[in-house]
Amino acid sequence: MFYTYIIFSKTLNKYYIGSCENIQKRIDDHLNSRSTFTKKAKDWELKYFESFDSRSKAYQREMQIKKMKSRKYIENLISNKN
Repeated sequence: MFYTYIIFSKTLNKYYIGSCENIQKRIDDHLNSRSTFTKKAKDWELKYFESFDSRSKAYQREMQIKKMKSRKYIENLISNKN
C-alpha cells in the first residue's frame, strides 16, 4: 500500500502534505529532522491519510491536494474523514 498523508505542527501552525509507502516510518522521519521542511518543528502529528494501490496514485493525490493551495480545503478533508 501507498499513502497520501497530512501532518500538522502546532508550533509552526502549518500543514505538510506528502506521500509514501511506509507511513509510520515517514512520520518518524519527519519527527527526527530527516526532512528539510519539517525539521523546523518536532511536534508533527498525523491528521489525515488515504491509501492507494500504487505509488503513482498516491503521488497524484498529493499533488492534487497541494494544487488546491487552500488551508480551508485541507481542514475540510481532515474534519470529514471517516
